[in-house]
Amino acid sequence: MSAVPAPTSPPSLLDRPAGGAFTLIFTTLPALLRLTCGLVGAVTALAVRTPPVRTGALLVAVAVLTAWSVLYAVRALRAGIGAALVTGDVALTTAACLLIPHLVAPEVLPGEGSWIAVLASTTVINTQATAAARWSVPAGLLLTAAYATGATAAGNPAEATAHAATLLGQTGLAAMMTAVMRRRIGRADRAFADYQGLRRDALIARTAREAERRQNRDLHDTVLGTLTMVGLGAVPDGSPALRRRAAADLRTLVGLADARSAPVGGRVAVDERLRAVRDAHPELAVTAELAPCAAPAPAATALADATAAALANVARHAPGAAVTLRLTTEAETVVVEVVDDGPGFDPAAVPAHRYGLRESVRGRLAEVGGHAEVTSGPGEGTRIRLEWPHVG
Repeated sequence: MSAVPAPTSPPSLLDRPAGGAFTLIFTTLPALLRLTCGLVGAVTALAVRTPPVRTGALLVAVAVLTAWSVLYAVRALRAGIGAALVTGDVALTTAACLLIPHLVAPEVLPGEGSWIAVLASTTVINTQATAAARWSVPAGLLLTAAYATGATAAGNPAEATAHAATLLGQTGLAAMMTAVMRRRIGRADRAFADYQGLRRDALIARTAREAERRQNRDLHDTVLGTLTMVGLGAVPDGSPALRRRAAADLRTLVGLADARSAPVGGRVAVDERLRAVRDAHPELAVTAELAPCAAPAPAATALADATAAALANVARHAPGAAVTLRLTTEAETVVVEVVDDGPGFDPAAVPAHRYGLRESVRGRLAEVGGHAEVTSGPGEGTRIRLEWPHVG
């Protein structure tokens, strides 16, 4: 036979889970079937050696086939079943079938139960399971013809006809079963690949949305906040306070860019981050009570940025208010509070499209597994409480 294209090794179960599992199963089972048949067949063949069986030829055949069964199993389990194993298996079985007159005693040949009959059936089934149909079906026909020829030469045409029919049935059924399984498994792998593609696209889209939200928050808390204050007349054009504010916005944006380009990892001092936030708002009367506290960089950044957004809201809506900035740890939670005695507001009345509380405060904490609470009312001032549950 010419080379038989067949899988040489199981594909990645991560890339093609169904196809990989199919190949793994249809590598292990043929290997074990060939090994079992070879060992049991050797014992059975040597049990009956009545003439015209040639003992010398039988011993050589049994030795070769047993060695081949062991080699087949070892190679299949280590590297998969390739063209060489399929071709060798068919060739050796064909030769054994043609030598039936010299290898099988006449009294054990009838009934399709001789060791060569079992060998032929095993090879037919293994070939259908491990090779493409355009090669495995002709191989099954070749083995059928070889067995019929050998059994007829041994003087038993009834056995030749009976087991030839069995081999043809095994060839057809095993080929159809394998083809159906390959087709269904191919569909399953294509569906899995489509799902992975959709999942990847969704992840990319979500990442893009998160990046857009972060950019919108940064702009809202810096440049847009400053422009809003100018528009409301809180900061006169050309005033030193406006220049300081613009410079602080620029430093904040540059710092954000540097922080996002730096490797993520390690713990940083949250109290130092909050002092920097307080110092960026010299126009506010802020009393700071900051207990020493460390947190992973993403959590510390979220707490600092949300605090900066809260102070920016005070500067924008209650510029003359007294502010208390407090950092504590309660149980296993980092707590930051921003409290002012300004005019307050009704949180439920804030339009849904406003970014300040929804994204700049609550959104930032939610991204790192934290939580933000806003308590306020007309004439009651405002309390913003930021919580991040830490471990250890």
